[in-house]
Amino acid sequence: MPGVFERLVGQRDVETELTAAATAARGGGAGSRMTHSWLFTGPPGSGRSIAALCFAAALECTDPTAPGCGHCHACSTTMAGTHGDVRRVIPEGLTISVKAMRDIVRTASRRPSTGQWQVVVIEDADRLTEGAANALLKVVEEPPERTVFLLCAPSIDPQDISVTLRSRCRHVALVTPSTDAIARVLRERDGLDAETASWAASISGGHVGRARRLATDESARASRRRALDLAEAVLRPVTTYTAADELVQRAEAEAKEISVARDERETEELRTALGAGGTGKGAAGALRGAAGVLKDLERTQKSRRTRTERDIMDRALIDLAGLYRDALARSLGASGTANHPDMAERASDLASRARPEALLTCIEAILECREVLAQNVKPRFAVAAMAARLSSAFR
Repeated sequence: MPGVFERLVGQRDVETELTAAATAARGGGAGSRMTHSWLFTGPPGSGRSIAALCFAAALECTDPTAPGCGHCHACSTTMAGTHGDVRRVIPEGLTISVKAMRDIVRTASRRPSTGQWQVVVIEDADRLTEGAANALLKVVEEPPERTVFLLCAPSIDPQDISVTLRSRCRHVALVTPSTDAIARVLRERDGLDAETASWAASISGGHVGRARRLATDESARASRRRALDLAEAVLRPVTTYTAADELVQRAEAEAKEISVARDERETEELRTALGAGGTGKGAAGALRGAAGVLKDLERTQKSRRTRTERDIMDRALIDLAGLYRDALARSLGASGTANHPDMAERASDLASRARPEALLTCIEAILECREVLAQNVKPRFAVAAMAARLSSAFR
C-alpha cells in the first residue's frame, strides 16, 4: 500500500527530506538528533499542512522498515485526526489566541501516551497573535524531550512568522505543484476524465484542492466566473459600483450558507449540555447562568464566519489579479503560462483597451485591496475603492 507521503503532489525533495528525518529520529531517540521545531512554508495549495501531517504520521509510524507506511494503526489514526499524541491547531477564527496556545503547550508538554512523540501541528501559524507567538516561543526554546512542533505558514517573511520563532525552526520549503502533476492527481485519485482534469489544473493557480473543487463543483466554477466578470463591469461606469457591491454580497451570502448549519448545531448542542429542555429543579436557572458561555460561542462563530467571508473574497481577488496579469503579459508580448488560459479572449480585450502601465495599476489596486481587507477595513469600502481604480485605468 502507498505510504502517507503519496498524498503530497510534486514535492519529491520534501518527501525525501522528511522520510530521512523520521528515520533518523527513530534511530537517534529523543536526544540531540531530533529537531523539535519545524516550519513548513509554501504557497496556497502546495500542501504545507498535508506535509506536516504526513511527517507527524511518519514520526508515530510503527512499521519497522518504512516510516510513514500508511497502513499501520499509528499512520491511520494520525491522518484521520484521532491519534492520541498528535494535535492539530486549526484556527477557525481570524487569529490563534494566547489562551488557546497556552492550553496546547501545556498539553503537549506531557509525555506521549501511546506513540513515540507528542506532535503539535499548527496550521496557519501566520495567524498567531503576538502573545500566542511568545507563548509558543518559550516552549520551542526549551522543548520537552518527546515533543515536536510542526508550524505551517505561507513564507518566512516576518509578516507571516516572527523572526525569532523562525530562527528556532528547521525550515521545509514546498513549491507550487506543476499543472501536469495536479492533472495526474485528478485523473488517478479522483477518476476525472483527462480533459476536465487538465482544464481544472490549468486554472487552479497550482492549488490542488481548488482544482478539485473547480472540476467537481458547479458553484465553485460560477463563483470564479462572477469574480472575473468584474473586469468587464468596470469598463462601464454605470455598472462599476453595482458589480463591486454584488461581489461583496455574494461572499457574505456564501459564507453564511457555509456557516449557518454548523452554527445552529453547535448552539443547540451547547444549550443541551447546559440544561436546555430539562425539567429538573434548577434547570432554568442553570441555563440563565450560562449566558456568558453562549455569548463566547457566538463570538467564536462570528469570527469564523468573518474569516470564511474573507477567504472567499481573497480567492476572488486572486482570480481577478490573475486575469489582469494575463492581459499585461499579452500587452507586453511576454510568453509564459497564463493564469486563465480559458479566458484568453477576455485578456486580449483588456490588453487592447489599456496601456501596460494602466494594467499594472489594476494589479496593484487588487493587491492593495487584499491588504486592507486583512487590516479589517469594511469589505464594501475596500472593494468599491478598488473598483473605482480599475475603472479609471480604462478612461
